[in-house]
Amino acid sequence: MLIGAVLALTWIILGFWAFFFVVIAMLIGGLIGRILDGKLNASALVDVLRGRNTSS
Repeated sequence: MLIGAVLALTWIILGFWAFFFVVIAMLIGGLIGRILDGKLNASALVDVLRGRNTSS
């Protein structure tokens, strides 16, 4: 709920582009946090983004 409030206030006060950059920063921060916590395999993520098939 706090994330939604931050995003809504960003949109209302600062406009669309500030909202957009806040969303991108939140996504990047979330990905970095999961990688550092060990909940997300960075090499598997890179393979997915490159379009490599991980199942055989």
